[in-house]
Amino acid sequence: MKMLEAKNLKKSFGDNEVLKNISFDVNKGDVLAIIGPSGSGKSTLLRCITQLEKVDSGEIVICGETLVKNDYDGNALYASKKEKASVARHLGLVFQNFNLFPHFSVMRNITEAQRKVLGRSKEASEEVARKLLKKMGLSDKENAYPCELSGGQQQRVSIARALALSPDILLFDEPTSALDPELTGEILKVIRELASEKMTMIVVTHEMLFAKNVADRVIFMDKGYIIENGTPDEVFNKSTNERTKAFLAKY
Repeated sequence: MKMLEAKNLKKSFGDNEVLKNISFDVNKGDVLAIIGPSGSGKSTLLRCITQLEKVDSGEIVICGETLVKNDYDGNALYASKKEKASVARHLGLVFQNFNLFPHFSVMRNITEAQRKVLGRSKEASEEVARKLLKKMGLSDKENAYPCELSGGQQQRVSIARALALSPDILLFDEPTSALDPELTGEILKVIRELASEKMTMIVVTHEMLFAKNVADRVIFMDKGYIIENGTPDEVFNKSTNERTKAFLAKY
């Protein structure tokens, strides 16, 4: 079952064309790793999927609901406000810089969106939060504030916050880029565990070993194009594309 379909996505910032005719899909339970050099369009692609940016043209369908399609002139035509909100509920996004509310406790960081977006009661929201904090190994941190946590702990809280909304697809935008190597391992372990539970995920990452060992499919992007889209074995071991081989040789 296709959870996400993207067709012919184009996005420019002024004269800078960032996404050039991007097409791919993600099946239920799969982990898609998106790799490539900085500036290749990876993060912009995630931002377009999660409605933080708008595409200029193309089609995005998430869990059977159309977020955007082309009008008769080939320009992006977005769904209604109500329909966009419905699509957004299928997605959870984990940022590279955590994006926790500094003046909220860990517990409130995880419960706030549950109550406002899903309409859960305080008690139900806290029950979900405690289960997720236990899963993240942070049961003793519910009353702590972000400034009292390590980077790895903050990122695990942000993952718990995203999971608390019960998304169908979890997206990660370079979730380890702000962490040192020791803390990076903490986050990759969490993502591996989610993968073993068949959580559908899209992970923009510079961790090549993770992409090779955990992903079901790998996309290599460069200068706004998808250069390769295949299994980890096809991309990492059998690629005949010179640009892909040059990029991977650095790792």
